[in-house]
Amino acid sequence: GMKAVADRIHGKGLKAGIYLPVGLEKEGYGEGKLPIWNTDNCTTGDIVYSDLRTTNGWDSSYKIDFSKPCAQKYIDSQAQLIADWGYDFLKLDGVGPGSFKSGDNYDNRADVAAWQKAIKSTGRPIHLEISWSLDINYAKDWKATSNGWRVDTDVECYCNTLVSWENSVEDRWRDTPGWTRYAGPGGWNDLDSINVGNAAMSGLTKAERQSYMTLWAVAKSPLFSGDDLTQLDDYGLSLMTNRDVLKINQQPGKPAKPVTSVGDEQVWASRNPDGSYTVALFNQGDSASPVTADWSALGFTGQASVRDVWNSENLGRYKDGITQALPAHGSRLFTVTPQGPALRTTAYEAESPDNVLTGSASVADCAECSGAKKVGNLYLGGTLQFTHVVVKQAGRYLINVAYTSGDPRSIGVSSNGRTPVATAFPATGGWGAADTISVPVTLKAGSNTVTFDSGTGYSPDIDKIDVPLR
Repeated sequence: GMKAVADRIHGKGLKAGIYLPVGLEKEGYGEGKLPIWNTDNCTTGDIVYSDLRTTNGWDSSYKIDFSKPCAQKYIDSQAQLIADWGYDFLKLDGVGPGSFKSGDNYDNRADVAAWQKAIKSTGRPIHLEISWSLDINYAKDWKATSNGWRVDTDVECYCNTLVSWENSVEDRWRDTPGWTRYAGPGGWNDLDSINVGNAAMSGLTKAERQSYMTLWAVAKSPLFSGDDLTQLDDYGLSLMTNRDVLKINQQPGKPAKPVTSVGDEQVWASRNPDGSYTVALFNQGDSASPVTADWSALGFTGQASVRDVWNSENLGRYKDGITQALPAHGSRLFTVTPQGPALRTTAYEAESPDNVLTGSASVADCAECSGAKKVGNLYLGGTLQFTHVVVKQAGRYLINVAYTSGDPRSIGVSSNGRTPVATAFPATGGWGAADTISVPVTLKAGSNTVTFDSGTGYSPDIDKIDVPLR
């Protein structure tokens, strides 16, 4: 039986997991006459809606009505059975809002809360993971009632390999950042399984396999192997067992997020409890390219000591930043320890009356923004121009842009009338959620203009810019 399976898995030093779709599966309804364990008179007909409305990502279950007292008792019975079998992990699948479904029938927040309550009552620590492509607008609910939540669709390509770069490994770089703020002790953003260990069957180049593992590690995603563990190649095994990389995934602190994003070049970073930074360089392009991590984007200047995590090698000190040549879809992973002082900046508010707004652009309230204001409605030609950005020295500056965006968007950034450069801004977690990213501009000594131009599209809202002092 199932307990014997769990016991054998535990005997191999592994955890045992089990799977259920959310709701009461149709096959388990039994014309509404099946009794529910540990109750006097509850049956399956007493826990669902009378019209037998369906739920989950496949409509394969009847929706449970948690206004009925028997409903929680049913979930309690399922959780106790799983605990008695000795399982450590439960994946609850097809959960909404999410799983490409919305509306009342697919709102399963009550289900997840009932499962959390039921698992707690068993006395066995069972990790509750919910899936898939959960609606970020309910992220606080997922964090309150589960241990992890899938932020995207399946990573598997359902083709002749486990995954492919285009379908849908590369999507995680775009879809993960907005969720970063919600991850922390007790609940984590789940990027789906790790499929980097089966050589050609993985469907990826070696560079792509390392980037895959690097992103999952720095994003602090739960690490579940989706590989055939009996067919691991040496390279895949080295990726999955690198203790320094696993330590980054497991150490306290917030997940990494993009700090610069220039074309296909991305730098993700997070500050560690000891004051160092985890810094990942990614080349999303289809050809080799250098990628630079600027220390100013991390919030300090001068020197820093750099350790190559994947190669377990101390690289010495680097001034102002580090540049690495990366292959197509390649990556590097560093621990950076500042030796120089904190970066000093001058702040310029987007809503300042000195700025020029054109087209649809307008000032809006924003409780999380600096000064509780931002400039929004930047779409179809709307622009925001900071008119008096003053620096003492001419040169290239990384300005730190505070903004809000409910989804990944781009905006043209320029200085002093130059041609705008389309710059990607990751989602921040909602239109009221402020975050930052560093953007390069060329400034002259004295007064400058810095313009954000929506062009022909829809752009993020801008809160302020912080310009480094030199």
